[in-house]
Amino acid sequence: MEKVMRKLSRRQKENLEKTNNKVYSSLDEAIQILKETATAKFVESVELHANLNIDPKYADQQLRTTVTLPHGVGKQVRIAVLTNDENFDEARKAGADIVGNDELIENMTKGNIDFDLLIATPNMMPKLAKLGRVLGPKGLMPSPKSGTVTSTLETTLMDFKKGKFEYKADKTGIVHVTIGKISFPQDQLIENLQALYNSIEKNRPSGVKGKYFKSLSICTTMGPSIKLDLNSLL
Repeated sequence: MEKVMRKLSRRQKENLEKTNNKVYSSLDEAIQILKETATAKFVESVELHANLNIDPKYADQQLRTTVTLPHGVGKQVRIAVLTNDENFDEARKAGADIVGNDELIENMTKGNIDFDLLIATPNMMPKLAKLGRVLGPKGLMPSPKSGTVTSTLETTLMDFKKGKFEYKADKTGIVHVTIGKISFPQDQLIENLQALYNSIEKNRPSGVKGKYFKSLSICTTMGPSIKLDLNSLL
């Protein structure tokens, strides 16, 4: 049976012509092309894709950490806090959208998850053990490594409300992270991109031997991939 090829739209063809087989050594030029090729009828997100020389099945080659981008990512994060009653007021004053303990656990058990991030105090973690299968696949299980298990609720909530978030490499060693909206000014996108690159570099797994980055590219939600020369970020 003959395979039917999907026909590219005029917009897609024009975008591919601008970016095909090109590696950009100037971040200014790369972001300019990014904006020119963001022609969808909505405000597209901007994503960074870093292909790393790691094999996450080995403990010393895993990348999972947090970062706060200087200009955020253009998204309001809804935060739930799981803690004991005496901390409820502190959590609410610090910006928590949902605060609870046993009732919150019961809601999560039923699949009622109306938040983007879950923060828990250490004494609540044993109660969350049974929810691993519910929260794990959604990336919502709190962990000390991601900063979402904490005894300092006020400081932690303020950091995440300012735009702190967790990212990690997938099982193939690629990091996919949103770094803002195409509506952001060019300099803000560059500063966010640089901050994320620095974070990935700083958290280089101990098991990495030789070259760390295989390739680095940026794109918008509907736009083509724009390859970056790694030297442009040094």
